[in-house]
Amino acid sequence: MSAIIIDGKIVHYEVLGRGKPIIFLHGWVGSWRYWIPAMQSASTDYRAYAIDLWGYGESAKDKALYSLEEQANLIDHFMNAMGIGKVALIAHGLGAAAALLFSAKNDSVVDRSMIISPPILEDNLQEKFGSTNPGDLAKRLLEQSHKSEIVDSESQKIDQAAIDTSLKELAYIKMIDVSHQVNTPSLVVNGDKDPVIQALNQAEKNMLPRLFHHIRFEESGHFPM
Repeated sequence: MSAIIIDGKIVHYEVLGRGKPIIFLHGWVGSWRYWIPAMQSASTDYRAYAIDLWGYGESAKDKALYSLEEQANLIDHFMNAMGIGKVALIAHGLGAAAALLFSAKNDSVVDRSMIISPPILEDNLQEKFGSTNPGDLAKRLLEQSHKSEIVDSESQKIDQAAIDTSLKELAYIKMIDVSHQVNTPSLVVNGDKDPVIQALNQAEKNMLPRLFHHIRFEESGHFPM
């Protein structure tokens, strides 16, 4: 296990490969572990990092760090600690929200990004999620896709307050406005069978920034990767 200390708190990460850096950011359930196949694939040409966000996996559990701003700041602190000057981001769900907030303030260090199942146009996620118990939520988000034992097992390590805090904030943070502050090429990916994050229709795609491109997978759910 690899870890760094940020403001006296443990941040767990893993890394594979050599080359230009990519950082993988997980979503509301699971941890860095479900990125392993993608990291292995990317590691043939890139240095692939995956982080456990605050409240997840082996990273510190501290309610003071669960805001979306703090999760975005974690990306900044991690890059500084690793000596990363410019990066590509691949981010999912909660990680996608953090990546958008980070990119909006730090676009000079973000080369490009892939934003998977992002809450760009969602304003009632608390209602859509229903129970935010990590185990219940993992089962719901996985019901339309192939069962993942990794996501299920890692959900047991999540502090539910980390989920609740982000959902409460997304009720008043307009992520579509945040996305228009991002000046780097971004690929937005949705699964049509996602039970909580609705895939963008044509009218909604037209609301995206000029440098954003959208694709959707008809047979995929919340985990199109």
